[in-house]
Amino acid sequence: MDVLISTEDIQRRVRDIAADIARDHPRGVHLIAVLKGAFVFLSDLARALTVPCSLDFIAVSSYGKSTSSSGQVQLLKDLDSGLEGREVVIVEDIVDTGLTLSYLQDILRARSPRSLRTACLLSKPSHRQTDVKVEYVGFEIEDKFVIGYGLDFAEQYRNLPYIAVMDKAEVI
Repeated sequence: MDVLISTEDIQRRVRDIAADIARDHPRGVHLIAVLKGAFVFLSDLARALTVPCSLDFIAVSSYGKSTSSSGQVQLLKDLDSGLEGREVVIVEDIVDTGLTLSYLQDILRARSPRSLRTACLLSKPSHRQTDVKVEYVGFEIEDKFVIGYGLDFAEQYRNLPYIAVMDKAEVI
């Protein structure tokens, strides 16, 4: 595996994103992590915030055990609290096709938050199948299968402290 983004670069960028979120939400923010991949990003992001924050989790799937999205999004776990009138930021690990995030934004917007924004650690704009808005982007990357810092392949490698490119030969 080749390291694509170092631990140090990730931590620096997470602090920058936290500063941007704090600037845009000075009275506080409700962060919603998309499980399972965004849990590491959420943890570091929440600790870097200088404004009050609350946390919740939602789980969806469009990958299963594959390295590419199926295009069909399935809600696996819903939120534990309401969003009405709240300042909300969706925390996503990676925006690939945009289909999952578009689905999430639609269902969460229907719950009447005061504002709804999205933070993603990684973005693959060349792989988009739908136009989706992401206000806070950590890194734009090429269309490669990546693991680490919460991202997995078949539930492995989430614990790596950096982002690495997984060679297709390793997937087989």
